[in-house]
Amino acid sequence: MRVPALLGGDRIPRHAAGRPLARRPVEPRHGDAGRRHAREVAVLADRTDVAEEVARLTSHVAQWRGALAEGGSIGRRLDFLAQEMGREVNTIASKALDAEISLQVVTIKAELEKIREQVQNIE
Repeated sequence: MRVPALLGGDRIPRHAAGRPLARRPVEPRHGDAGRRHAREVAVLADRTDVAEEVARLTSHVAQWRGALAEGGSIGRRLDFLAQEMGREVNTIASKALDAEISLQVVTIKAELEKIREQVQNIE
């Protein structure tokens, strides 16, 4: 994943207030400020974690391939899966802190739109 790489790399993501985030795990310091900082880092890490979305997207792709292998009347199923893939990609885009991920999302969304147009012709 790119997000963990960003946290340890040269570029440091910034909190909404513009403060840089820590490059290494935050050791809780004494007092409220240290706990609050550790909590902020944990919340940001949770909000930017796309592992669950990637896992679901991978599952949808596997289901798509399975439907194609089965054959038969699969148009609605493929349309539904394409819609679900679009939702996962949109969620990844909203969590992305990285321009490269954002560019890849645009490409994926364009390809998904082409796929959805083609699926409309399948019964």
